[in-house]
Amino acid sequence: MKTQRLLLLASLFAIAACSPIKPWVKPYERQNIADEIMSFDRDPVASSYLHHVYDAREAARGGDGASGGGCGCN
Repeated sequence: MKTQRLLLLASLFAIAACSPIKPWVKPYERQNIADEIMSFDRDPVASSYLHHVYDAREAARGGDGASGGGCGCN
């Protein structure tokens, strides 16, 4: 009896894991994520300069993140 309940519970979790995931942030709410206050950088000018120095030292460009917010704009 107890193993049947456990098996039923495990199968319900497996079925629920296969359900489609809906985004928590709606497309019309993404403008709030792209706000400057949501940026991790305290000083964007200094951060930009440090990224430039890192790119020059490593002889590489890009791959260090994206500019902009959740709306997909740059």
